[in-house]
Amino acid sequence: MVGVLVGFSIIGFVILVGYLIERAGIAGPGGGRVLNRVAFFVASPALLFTVLSHADARVLFSTFLLTTLCSVAVGAGLYLLIARVFFRTPVAETVLGAASSSYVNANNIGLPVALYVLGSARYVAPVLLLQLLVLAPLILGILDVSTRGRLSLAGIVTQPLRNPIILASAAGVLVAISGITVPAAVMAPLELLGGAAIPMVLLAFGMSLHGERLLKAGSGRGRVAAASVIKVAVMPVIAYLFGRFVFDLGAPELFAAVTIAALPTAQNIFNFAARYDRGVVVTRDTVLVTTLASVPALLVIAARLAPTA
Repeated sequence: MVGVLVGFSIIGFVILVGYLIERAGIAGPGGGRVLNRVAFFVASPALLFTVLSHADARVLFSTFLLTTLCSVAVGAGLYLLIARVFFRTPVAETVLGAASSSYVNANNIGLPVALYVLGSARYVAPVLLLQLLVLAPLILGILDVSTRGRLSLAGIVTQPLRNPIILASAAGVLVAISGITVPAAVMAPLELLGGAAIPMVLLAFGMSLHGERLLKAGSGRGRVAAASVIKVAVMPVIAYLFGRFVFDLGAPELFAAVTIAALPTAQNIFNFAARYDRGVVVTRDTVLVTTLASVPALLVIAARLAPTA
């Protein structure tokens, strides 16, 4: 499908540019880390606020989203079970592995795929809301508490107040629900900053690939394999089973749910890992492996489930 290839060619090009930047030494030592921090603290919050402030919160209560939620829950739960039995990793690395196996790239890959393959971006909006309002705060909250080395009720309660991504997402939803009109003079600079978020994350990801051999021994290849198989193969099957036999989705909605479930791991998870300096290599390799593996998966799904005109 043209839409699948277009979506992946866009992000692949930007990742390649990031790799070349690091190879040429343009950004200097630690340039990728700086990009990640700017994306996490500035550009991504601006992007999330501008996107969610225009969203329809009612999509959170649809059977389509329930199908997605079930596939996410089963995928993450399966990874947690595997990690418990085979990997025995610390909390931060475990939650990042579970996120890598279930958090889909609904933005910079999902949007092009939705437009060119599904025919509408409306299928991506509820997934974005689910991830930004529920999954991202949960992941970041666990990372924040676990990396500080102590658990406190005050820390859990105040964590959202200390995380710019959660604050921006909450503010965006508040604007959407209340119907407040943000003045153009305020929204314009936020849109400008938000437009830099995806390129920054992709560039930083590409820069992280330079000088590193992917899937090298001792880098957590088993965790990468487990997360990648769950993400690209298991989640679409779970979405199909729930969508068809539990929630009785129509053909277009079922096709959309399975397609979105097969999207690769979002670069946001690598961004989170880099921000907390935990599981960076495993999340990076998982993002790359799932990005490559999801291309044939999406093509097969489109060939089997795409509704006929």
